[in-house]
Amino acid sequence: MSERSIQLQLSSVAQTQAVGHALGEQLRGGDLLILTGQLGAGKTTFTQGLGEGMHVRAGIISPTFVLSRIHPSEIGGPALVHVDAYRLADPHEVDTLDLESTAAESVTVVEWGKDKVEHLADSRLEIELERASLPANHTAASWEFDDEDEGDERRTMRLAGIGPAWSEERWNLTLQKINEALERIDALETEHE
Repeated sequence: MSERSIQLQLSSVAQTQAVGHALGEQLRGGDLLILTGQLGAGKTTFTQGLGEGMHVRAGIISPTFVLSRIHPSEIGGPALVHVDAYRLADPHEVDTLDLESTAAESVTVVEWGKDKVEHLADSRLEIELERASLPANHTAASWEFDDEDEGDERRTMRLAGIGPAWSEERWNLTLQKINEALERIDALETEHE
């Protein structure tokens, strides 16, 4: 299976959301995104930007306690299905969420989904966020460290497009849009210094 990847260094919440926004504009129904990273690394912040780029209904928060939330499109595009698989022990528990029924027409974003949801699509985008100030073994409960209060700290984002949906052409266009978004944010941040 083909894989394309890139690593980005982000220094602000605005940059994290900008990457999400730019990516959201490029997504289509059937896309599967798997988010990994420590608690408080910015997964929900990234997903908020993604939702803005997709033009889905506002109000994206971590679905930790409900496991799954559906955010319908406001412009006739695909819905965003936002899943938190943190409390699910194995892939069989994910099946109880019935994600297969919406996977083909929606964009499905699964926090903590690595090794649990890959069976939902033949292609996926894996996104790993690592926050510089959090130790690798950070285990605070998600309600103790809210993504929305993460602050402007350096983080590393790794993106890997896996499978036929992430052709070289689509991958390159997506990276171009992400780079353009980061350049706009850099210009705004420099202007406000």
